[in-house]
Amino acid sequence: MDIQHLVDRLEDLIDEGRHVPFSKYTLIDEERALEIIDQMRISIPEEIEKAARVLAQRDRILAQANEEAARLVQLARERGDQMVDRESTVQAAQSRAANIIEAAHQEASNITNDADGYVLETLSDLEQQLIKILTVVRNGINQVHVAPAPEPTEAEKQPKPPSQAQFAPPPRESVEVAARRADNQQQ
Repeated sequence: MDIQHLVDRLEDLIDEGRHVPFSKYTLIDEERALEIIDQMRISIPEEIEKAARVLAQRDRILAQANEEAARLVQLARERGDQMVDRESTVQAAQSRAANIIEAAHQEASNITNDADGYVLETLSDLEQQLIKILTVVRNGINQVHVAPAPEPTEAEKQPKPPSQAQFAPPPRESVEVAARRADNQQQ
């Protein structure tokens, strides 16, 4: 399933949720949200497989370009060898062979650059989609996890009786330390 479609479904689920009055919170169907998130987890590896296929296609194109370059180099060498036999055209043959080799290398370089650009563009698009999905998922999770604090019950509103620890006399050491301080201040 297309990851963009899943993001749209998650967004629709959030839009369909009930808004909590006087707050920014929305209640959504947790089961449907988790189902969509599970489908996203399944779909993301598919997007990664697409990227892997693009990389494999790039490697195949590079291999073809290298084979074509080798064929052109071999063809240039054969033609060069044939032209060496003719004394008057030796220099022209070498020049032409060098041009063919340079053209082959240039063509291979262009094909490589085009393939790299395509892969980079595809992976950048995938990255942007994944960032959007991650943002939507995090926002959805935050919306689900952030809930208003419950109102205190009547029992919680009643004052609590003081504990005996509040009325216990201070420890003996602190009374003695306080008495020494008072004596030192009077002197």
